[in-house]
Amino acid sequence: MNTLPTILYVEDEVRSRKVMRLLANDLGLPQVMILEDSSDFLARMQALEHKPDVIFLDIHVRPYTGFEMLKMLRESALFPGVPVVAMTASVMNEEVAQLRTAGFDGCIAKPIDVDNFPDTLNRIMNGETIWRIIA
Repeated sequence: MNTLPTILYVEDEVRSRKVMRLLANDLGLPQVMILEDSSDFLARMQALEHKPDVIFLDIHVRPYTGFEMLKMLRESALFPGVPVVAMTASVMNEEVAQLRTAGFDGCIAKPIDVDNFPDTLNRIMNGETIWRIIA
C-alpha cells in the first residue's frame, strides 16, 4: 500500500466493529468509517466526505442485506472500481458461490483474522480478489 486507504465498513455487530476499530488504530488508518446499519444506505454513501478505497459489507445486516447494498453500489456511478468485499460468518460453499455470482470482489470470514488482515487489506488494495473463507 503506497497510501493509507479510506475504508467503509457496514456492520451491525458490536464486537466486529470494535475489532475493525482496533485494527484501524493498530495500522494507523486515519479514515475508517463504520456504519452500524444499512438504513438510508445510498444517501449515506453519497454524503460521505471521503470516497472509500475499499468497502466491507456485512452480509446479514438490516434493513438492506449486503447483497442489496452491493447492487446499489454497482448501479451507482459514484463508486466505479471500488472493491466491495463481503464480511460474513456464513462461509458455506453455497453462500460463497452466491457472493461470487452477485459480484463481490472477495469475502472475508468473520471473526476477522487480525494477524492476516493487514496483508489481506494490502492485497485488496493492489487489485487482488481475496476469498478468505476459513475463520
